[in-house]
Amino acid sequence: MSKLMLSSFAVLEPVSDGFRNFLLKNYTVSPEEMMLDKAQLLGLSAPEMTVLVGGLRSMGVSSDDRGLFTDGSSLSTGFFTTLLDMNVQWKATGSNSYEAHDRASGELVRRASRYDLVFGSNSQLRAIAEVYAQDDNKDKFVQDFISAWNKVMNADRFDLA
Repeated sequence: MSKLMLSSFAVLEPVSDGFRNFLLKNYTVSPEEMMLDKAQLLGLSAPEMTVLVGGLRSMGVSSDDRGLFTDGSSLSTGFFTTLLDMNVQWKATGSNSYEAHDRASGELVRRASRYDLVFGSNSQLRAIAEVYAQDDNKDKFVQDFISAWNKVMNADRFDLA
């Protein structure tokens, strides 16, 4: 391909994707604000965004190992139950990178990004995450994930209207 053709595709490359835990570089806008903007552009409500991110992380969707708190083999509420675990202390290791250390042993147990931790630090998103983290809401989580996934996948289908 010619250099001109390659440069014309550069504008299509993503700079931020909170659903895949990807941030090209640091910007003046925070990563979580970019994720909220993308969710709004997709027409997602806060619960739909929350269930999509948690479900994708539980299935191993991340640009690196951050936010992957389960083995990634199935759709589960593991992202939320692990995120809300009070037995760890989060420490910043960069502008968009955090490590969780066990409070008792000090051992490193997991890593996360700002995209992940916003579901524990923002009061409204945390309330939604707590609903999905409850033991008796696994079926609700799966049904809500399926509904939100279908909404995103059919968002540009004008033949359905």
